[in-house]
Amino acid sequence: MGAADVVPGVSGGTIAFITGIYDTLIESIRRVNPSLFFLWKKEGIKAAFEHINGRFLISLFSGILTSIFSLAKLISWLLATHPIPLWSFFFGLIMISVVHMIKQVDNWQLSKVIALIAGAIFAYAITSINPISLTPSTLTFFFAGTIAICAMILPGISGSFILLLLGMYTPILSAAKSFDIVLLLTFAMGCLVGLLTFSHVLSYLFRHFRDITITFLTGLMIGTLPKIWPWKETISWRTNSHGEQVPLLTQNLSPFDFEAVTGQPALLAWGIVAMIFGIVLVWSLEQIGNKNSQS
Repeated sequence: MGAADVVPGVSGGTIAFITGIYDTLIESIRRVNPSLFFLWKKEGIKAAFEHINGRFLISLFSGILTSIFSLAKLISWLLATHPIPLWSFFFGLIMISVVHMIKQVDNWQLSKVIALIAGAIFAYAITSINPISLTPSTLTFFFAGTIAICAMILPGISGSFILLLLGMYTPILSAAKSFDIVLLLTFAMGCLVGLLTFSHVLSYLFRHFRDITITFLTGLMIGTLPKIWPWKETISWRTNSHGEQVPLLTQNLSPFDFEAVTGQPALLAWGIVAMIFGIVLVWSLEQIGNKNSQS
């Protein structure tokens, strides 16, 4: 999840769904609320820790942080030097994940089809709008954290991409680079508020409208596939935290037009291999999950 969240366009929530931990994640976060304090006072810290599935949350968020700090440089390097295989891998990953999620829905009805289409349209619209530019301040850092964390736990919508749309991706990376404690804590507080609030909404939807929610989230993943398409032409650029020009707005091309338009090799064979690897990885995770659930 941490590695996915580093990439603008890929969601950590998608990885949570693929690995079968999404429901547990949302429910565990939902249980972190004011009633936890009274449980702690009444039955002790051990009961409170077990109530929120503390071991799971610590393991998960430790893994996310470890991944961000250890794999962020690798992911950034791959994005800069081998973008087509990397995006192809993520494209295959999400494409097969859509199939995985659709298989969880029984008794397809018109309402579920509408939810699927609505999710796809919403995600496509989000990934297609022009970025705005918020003025960096304590308030905008808090707001950015609140919005971005909601996207990070939604399959299909990337929190990093939301930060790009808000014009806050570079300021937050700059704050991390300069270790600006005040701004980083403000951003973290926004993330905490957004996470605790939005998890209640998602938990309610999963408990009362599970199939509709799954189909809508599947639609979100379908709607972001054009954003993850490996063969692109860059239309506009942005400046990252290192002062480098990196792609901002892009236009999808077919692999056969890519070389003619960009003058770069399409690497079609590598792209296909990477897509197949992503598909096989998700299929393998699904088989392991099925065996674990049966045992």
